[in-house]
Amino acid sequence: MSRTPVHLAVYDSLADWETGHATAWLARAGHPVRTVGPGRAPVTSIGGLRIQPDLALGELRPEDSALLILPGADLWDTSDDLAPFARTARAFLDAGVPVAAICGATVGLAREGLLDDRAHTSAAPFYLAATGYAGAGHYTEADAVTDGDLITAGPTEPVAFAREVLSRLGVYEGEVLDAWYRLFHDSDPAAYAVLHGAGAP
Repeated sequence: MSRTPVHLAVYDSLADWETGHATAWLARAGHPVRTVGPGRAPVTSIGGLRIQPDLALGELRPEDSALLILPGADLWDTSDDLAPFARTARAFLDAGVPVAAICGATVGLAREGLLDDRAHTSAAPFYLAATGYAGAGHYTEADAVTDGDLITAGPTEPVAFAREVLSRLGVYEGEVLDAWYRLFHDSDPAAYAVLHGAGAP
């Protein structure tokens, strides 16, 4: 079954390990994954992977997307180069299209004011507090948090991040979602039988 594309932001120094579970299982469920760079020039991840973006950020429209995924990157902490991605996240949320941000991308959202009135998490409270944002009272100590159309997670929780993404887009739910998480987070072999029995891809 063909589904609406999901858009993965890519930029220099992006953290390779943070979004792999989410994008792989979204793709297996029929969501094409399209990469979006600052422009169309290749970017290089922390792990040295060279990625050719499918489109430039200026070409991306919320109405053409099911979800925008923002991975962490050193650039979120060292410059304002990625601020346009946070502004695009605002446009997505304003349009009712989900945004999922992990690790350093949560700092970008904090600076943009998108965490001021939404439940969220990140690497640690002080990490976001350093931005001077007004949302500290909404910080939640959890592996990943969904508040409406916004998903956030810290850098050590790529599986929990993916769980929230898969749930938000309706890829898995209920005991199947729980089994998926137990298999990939807890290495629970009993969970495989649940997934296999449900015909999960």
